[in-house]
Amino acid sequence: MKSKNLLVYNIILILCLCYVSLSAQVDNGKDNLKYIDPTIGNAPLLLQPTRPTVHLPNQMVRAFPMRTDYLDDQISSFPLSIVSHRLGEVVSVKPVSGNISIPDWERKLTYDHDLEITRPWYLSTYLVDEDITVEFVPGEKAGYYRFSFSGDGPKNLLFGTYNKSDSKFEILSSNEIRGYETYHENIKVYFYGSFTPVSAAGSVNGNVIDTSRVATGRNAKVWLTFSNSSSDPIDFRYAISFISAEQAKKNFHNEFTGRDFSKMKSSAQGEWAKAIGKIQVSGGTEAQRRTFYSSLYRCYERMVNVTEDGQYYSGFDNKVHESSRPFYVDDWTWDTYLAHHPLRAILDPSMESDIVNSYVEMYLQSGWIPTFPVLFGDHACMNGFHSSIMILDNYRKGIRGFDIQKAYEGMYKNSTQATLLPWKNGPKGPLDDFYHAHGYMPALWPNEKETDTMVHSFEKRQAVAVTLGASYDDWALSQFATDLGKSDDAHTFSLKALNYRNLWDPVAGMFMPKDKDGHWIPIDPKFDGGMGARDYYDENNGWTYLWQVQHDINGLMGLMGGKEKFEKKLDRLFREGLGRSKYSFWAKMPDATGNVGQYSMGNEPSFHIPYLYNFTDAPWKTQKRVRFLLDVWFKDNIWGIPGDEDGGGMTAFVVFSSMGFYPVTPGLPVYTIGSPIFSKVSIKLQNGKTFTLRAKGASPINKYIQSAKLNGVTLNKPWFTHEVLEAGGTLELVMGDKPNKTWGIQP
Repeated sequence: MKSKNLLVYNIILILCLCYVSLSAQVDNGKDNLKYIDPTIGNAPLLLQPTRPTVHLPNQMVRAFPMRTDYLDDQISSFPLSIVSHRLGEVVSVKPVSGNISIPDWERKLTYDHDLEITRPWYLSTYLVDEDITVEFVPGEKAGYYRFSFSGDGPKNLLFGTYNKSDSKFEILSSNEIRGYETYHENIKVYFYGSFTPVSAAGSVNGNVIDTSRVATGRNAKVWLTFSNSSSDPIDFRYAISFISAEQAKKNFHNEFTGRDFSKMKSSAQGEWAKAIGKIQVSGGTEAQRRTFYSSLYRCYERMVNVTEDGQYYSGFDNKVHESSRPFYVDDWTWDTYLAHHPLRAILDPSMESDIVNSYVEMYLQSGWIPTFPVLFGDHACMNGFHSSIMILDNYRKGIRGFDIQKAYEGMYKNSTQATLLPWKNGPKGPLDDFYHAHGYMPALWPNEKETDTMVHSFEKRQAVAVTLGASYDDWALSQFATDLGKSDDAHTFSLKALNYRNLWDPVAGMFMPKDKDGHWIPIDPKFDGGMGARDYYDENNGWTYLWQVQHDINGLMGLMGGKEKFEKKLDRLFREGLGRSKYSFWAKMPDATGNVGQYSMGNEPSFHIPYLYNFTDAPWKTQKRVRFLLDVWFKDNIWGIPGDEDGGGMTAFVVFSSMGFYPVTPGLPVYTIGSPIFSKVSIKLQNGKTFTLRAKGASPINKYIQSAKLNGVTLNKPWFTHEVLEAGGTLELVMGDKPNKTWGIQP
């Protein structure tokens, strides 16, 4: 009897322990939400700020108070949605007290920073002069504003537009409104909304406030007034659609049926807990956890699922398409192919499958695989066809669910028929023909007049950057051709992948520009090339572009004279002075921020560079550099981003580097090891397995790897494969305060 009772006791104890363990696993995602601070980076050192965006992960409705940056203490309005990251908003709403006048639509509202609450799923801000509190929670295609008026007198909501294009508002009843605003000249963004019953409403006709309940035109405005006796707070619920007014109303009912403000807020918080909970960390400082999880939050701002009830509007052919799967837009692959897409390939490979499928659909609709796909089509920006690298990288990580042959067809067409010129879309021209014939983009001499009308007047030829970028893109095409058994194409593009060598100047020890006759143009690679060095490079100087050969690191090493000279050149990069004052340098190179010597942490082409020490006999220098860069440039405060974050493009670097590994060469399913800031990282994979990285003794001082094991087997190389990660492996590192200068060295 005693043994039976003991058995029952043990069973109960085991069940209790399992429950506690399971509860901890469930709650961890929610617990990690406390570390997210959307204000990190809201005050830029020099460039674009981050915004405190409130939204569900990868969904259409995104909102934040419209202001210059965190230092601005006035809000101009609140949008119904940020249509595209840094590319515009639609439909403004503004609460004001008292009797309204025309200037109220333009009047800014002062807020109190310390009384603002910003979470990914909830916003609350206090308007000091108006004595109004504004709250907001997001849905997928919907949003919910709540306005609490504390003062006496009429309570008003003023609606307006941002795009100064064709728009329409209709006040349908005492509590309904619908309309649209035209975005990017030809895209109608429809909305349907419901609000607390009004006592009066109307529109603006010229400079007259009247009671007409319809407003149309390029600057349409309507107003709603709620009586003193109206219930407080004033609620405004709405949904948007890129398809039709009817779909906007349908989206409204889909999202609000049976859900009030608190339920919607709770649901949004739950969605974020699931997303953030995919990565669990132990150790590190609270500041490091704030930076880490805030960076992870940023990685869910883009891309955006624009599918509505099995349909989506595409700006690539201006048609509505039926689809049984999500269609994603809003991506800048010049930025995101480096770390953002690779991170999502780990955390949500099914979404990456839908994203690649979206790219292929865009190709079928427009004739080109885009590089900057947004709602209105391919936003001609930057240079290169790095979507080719992104597609190859996903394919090699086992991601399928898209038309592989069509993807290859589109990549091939981009390489052979599209223009390589920066900020241009469409068929190739004379300079592209020169590139294909000679293997480099010809540059102009200083002060030589541009004669090719296809060249963007501000962005210029970017001759070296274009050549290096196209070499990597053609490498991706050659690798994809190899995997698909297209041997002739593989051979052709493997040779084009070496075009970067055509601009290697052994005397300068840099990639330098050549003219059309093959003569070197003797420039100062630190500073020449006009604004942002765009005549020859792009946003960065020759020191950054010296390392833009991720696809052939051994080849680059050979050009520099071997492993030892490669390492010394890396050392020099981080120590080389600007050669002039900072204000002189930044006046010409404003994008090259976050400087350590000539290294620019604040711009995407630099992300992989500190990891290149892993290819030398000094992997410990990667560990040193990565830790230093994270600590110096990514603080948990309003200044905490050194450059344009670009909706996950830069913060994905922070997520990877904080975990302790990074994808140096997207297209090769391999990760190189850095220096984790956490003692334990657990990544919950979509296949149900968990990849774990343990860093024994990791601390701000203990940043150097002493030894390593992978799945219990001694590891003496500073990398591991995606296959190992997907299998749910365990990487164990022993950390110390002094470098082990023999670990990780490869023959």
